Amino acid sequence: MIKRLRLVLALVLLSAPAQAFETQATAAWVYDVTTRTVLLDKNADTSIPPASMSKLMTLNMLFEALQDGRYAKDTTFPVSEKAWKMGGSKMFVKPDDRPSVEDLIHGIIINSGNDACVVVAEGMGGSEDAFARRMTERAHELGMESSTFTNASGWPAPDHRMSAHDLGLLAVRMITEFPEYYPYFGLTEYSYKGRVPANSQNRNPLLRIQGGDWKADGLKTGHTEEAGYGLVGSAVHEGGRRIVFVLAGLPSERARAEESERIANWAFREFAMKTVARAGARIAEAEVWDGEVDRVGLVPVEDVSRLIPAGAHEKMTAEVVYRGPVAAPVAAGAQVAELVVHIPGIPEARVPLVAETAVPKAGLARKLIIAAQDLFHRVLSSGATAS
Repeated sequence: MIKRLRLVLALVLLSAPAQAFETQATAAWVYDVTTRTVLLDKNADTSIPPASMSKLMTLNMLFEALQDGRYAKDTTFPVSEKAWKMGGSKMFVKPDDRPSVEDLIHGIIINSGNDACVVVAEGMGGSEDAFARRMTERAHELGMESSTFTNASGWPAPDHRMSAHDLGLLAVRMITEFPEYYPYFGLTEYSYKGRVPANSQNRNPLLRIQGGDWKADGLKTGHTEEAGYGLVGSAVHEGGRRIVFVLAGLPSERARAEESERIANWAFREFAMKTVARAGARIAEAEVWDGEVDRVGLVPVEDVSRLIPAGAHEKMTAEVVYRGPVAAPVAAGAQVAELVVHIPGIPEARVPLVAETAVPKAGLARKLIIAAQDLFHRVLSSGATAS
């Protein structure tokens, strides 16, 4: 039988209610990496033209190859005529150049070089088409089901599509799976052989914001006429919380800068980390059958901290769920229940609860007591029915 115990969890009061974030972006996704909580989802699973934001997938392919040893940062690639003639944003490689992998990483992240992406694609895949097909296959393997790539740069093409959700998942992967390469995203300037002084600045507007209680350190802008202005961003609060966000379809470069700053401020200031239960503190008790005692305390192994929208403490509920009575013997530390925390506007959280102490199987004396109690209850029940 499933047992449910309603709980009241004490929280530090928050001063003002959190407001839903209204954005002019056509698609948006905001994710708290620290607590794995989605804070905002606006058309996040709709396939959209990602423009240069899809360069993150090209970088993913390159980082994977570096990580498994297929290439090194000083590996060099040739520059084809196709790469040299690419339009749009460039790092300005020429056919007689042999840029290193590290040069190309700088050129893709900071200069948003379409030419650099083609060099990588041809160097790793033989052709850009073959590389794009592999990008699509790998994206699907990683759970990015709304992603289809027809090129390595995000150059406009009818079938080149990603969703804001996929872009966000990719950003989280950049941060968590490639910590040795992620710092490249925070660099603000790069000029390959001094050729791009006018295009040497990283276009991520948040990297230029100083002061405050949070700092941005990535990731990638994007812009085409069809896609509008977009940004895959990430920032860290001085308290250690990290967010990732995706904005797409904004009308101008200025709107992108303003909206990005607003959304970071909202994510950090309208939500707060609160400890709702302490490690080892008894949350509730579970019924035990055929044990030396008839109840066992339920405790979390670790502190239970959750991201709480401002003002939501009054509407937060929690319950303990377990299948019981729990049959003895029960080992100390064995998981026997879950704490389910319901917070308005946030997906429910489930936390394992373990037995506070061991409960051995009942001995003869205890069995006699249980039998007597059972008989007593049966007699009472029978008497109540007869009356």
